[in-house]
Amino acid sequence: MELLFLAFAAGMVGGAMNALAGGGTFATLPALIALGLPSNVANATSNVALLPGAGASALAYRDELAPISGLSVKTLAIITFAGGLIGSVLLAVTPSRAFDLIIPWLLLFAFAVMCFGKSASDWLHARVTIGRRTLIAAQSMLGIYGGYFGGGVGLITTAVYGLLAGAHPRSLFAIRTLMLATANLAAAFVFIATGLVKWWACLPMLAGGIIGGWLGARVGKTLPHWLVRAWTLLVTGATTLVFFVRAYG
Repeated sequence: MELLFLAFAAGMVGGAMNALAGGGTFATLPALIALGLPSNVANATSNVALLPGAGASALAYRDELAPISGLSVKTLAIITFAGGLIGSVLLAVTPSRAFDLIIPWLLLFAFAVMCFGKSASDWLHARVTIGRRTLIAAQSMLGIYGGYFGGGVGLITTAVYGLLAGAHPRSLFAIRTLMLATANLAAAFVFIATGLVKWWACLPMLAGGIIGGWLGARVGKTLPHWLVRAWTLLVTGATTLVFFVRAYG
């Protein structure tokens, strides 16, 4: 019962984080590994568990959806879904030990993007203009990353959209959350088909993710951006440090 409660609680936190700024995997992945799952299995289980919560958040934000740099929501979703399929297949063929060594660097990348994405965006927009083809290529990579790992993909998406389209983070809650759900949906098909999902841990985490995702989206409409950013940086930085120690310590 305690194990199921841990999975449920981690799902709530992860669902709320995804709704607010992304990074829900930083809550769910360590919990599943603590429950004894290999890292690649834990990542797949986390992905499926957070899918309904991401869907609930996207539904709550549906009235705020808008195109990004001239690309329609439908186009972005199709690109993301295709990338999610590719990324999830790559995870399915990655050995667990290799994934253990890769995870910290993916987490560090997400943390760095969250820390410096806004500064990089301002610097770039003062010097160059980036077109739709670059955004399409970036969205494809986001889909692949989301399907393969997904940790911090919401944070990275926010930074990329700010970098390439000049969008403010608060205006991206809706589209970012929908793209997260789309990548998770594509990956879920692959992870379930290949037997990577452990349902005894997934189902309580899934229930927590739905509740947390809905609550996070409701609260996210009122919270100041600095508070969301500070919380996300704290969780992301701490999780990254733990995974580096775990893999290389």
